[in-house]
Amino acid sequence: MIPGKKIKIVITGGGTGGHVFPLVAFVREARKFFEDLNFLPVFYYLGPVNELTRKVFQREGVKIFSVFSGKIRRYLTFSSVFLNFLDFFKILLGFFQSLFLLFFIWPKFIFSKGGFGSFPVCLAGKIYQRKIFLHESDSVLGLANRILAKFSKLVFVSFEETKVVPPSKKVFVGNIVRKKILEGDKERAKEKFPLVGDKKIILILGGSQGAQRINERIFESINLFLENFELLHQVGPKNLAQAKALAEFLVKPELKKYYHPFGFLEEEDLADALCVSDLIISRAGAGAIFEIASVGKPSILIPLKESAQNHQLQNAYSFAKKGACIVIEEENFTSRFLFEITSTLLSDEKKLKEMVEAAKNFAPKNTLELILKEIFRSI
Repeated sequence: MIPGKKIKIVITGGGTGGHVFPLVAFVREARKFFEDLNFLPVFYYLGPVNELTRKVFQREGVKIFSVFSGKIRRYLTFSSVFLNFLDFFKILLGFFQSLFLLFFIWPKFIFSKGGFGSFPVCLAGKIYQRKIFLHESDSVLGLANRILAKFSKLVFVSFEETKVVPPSKKVFVGNIVRKKILEGDKERAKEKFPLVGDKKIILILGGSQGAQRINERIFESINLFLENFELLHQVGPKNLAQAKALAEFLVKPELKKYYHPFGFLEEEDLADALCVSDLIISRAGAGAIFEIASVGKPSILIPLKESAQNHQLQNAYSFAKKGACIVIEEENFTSRFLFEITSTLLSDEKKLKEMVEAAKNFAPKNTLELILKEIFRSI
């Protein structure tokens, strides 16, 4: 590559927060990395486009192209067979869209976060013999990444135990975390939310869409929680109005100041919430786990039972094996049990300190640097 020359980079992924936010972090670091080497990087996103994708990529100066995609449902019902039939044609249409777009973009390489949203793009990239680099967040490769791994240049993995075929393509780097997540400020958080601050603070996360069952269990014992703790609760954008109505109806008047519901925490708000919290209760998506690890916070993880290949359960136990979290499986997930575990943990300072250290040491801290150096070596 000639210094001073434009370098075109295509990014792709499934379109949910778990794919989008790492891609944002990748764009920020890759821009700096290539500019420092005197190249002019231009970024293109090809894949499913929704409100979240459009908002965050426009903010980063990424050119956005919507590509059709579908998913393969591996359970057999009449509706799943019918939907798979429809989605096959969506994938086919997305493939031809990608062929057209990639022909005119002609990127130096494609960086994929996986998911079926990335499948047509990477498949078209293979036809044009573009170099494809995958990053897998979860402890188990998703179906799309298992297929795409066969013709990708390298597969970057977040968990050391993740199996890749062929193994020679596997590079352990940890998960991608936005740097701004590490820039939280306790004093800013106290003013922003605003916090009373005379009790331990718990942050409850359910991913970018919220987690309905976690919300339900919290509300079943909401007064019990608020008598003992102050809660920052990301309920999901669609659940915010209901959460506020329930809080108004259920929470004792003198405890309302300790409950802070949010639909979705933007980047700076999430950084501040993570920073000020004493404990985090969360689903076990890889994004959440590595954000928790990066700020060194103790956590209680409740894996989503319906996650593909049960990857959230495997993610959670990988984290728990290091002593960084406590796992509550859905079969044991009652509001009373959650409260008892939370109370016991927050009263054990020795255990909390051990979990903090285990979280901090869970994964490499320079993930994007490792990824970009490997990519540059390979192109």
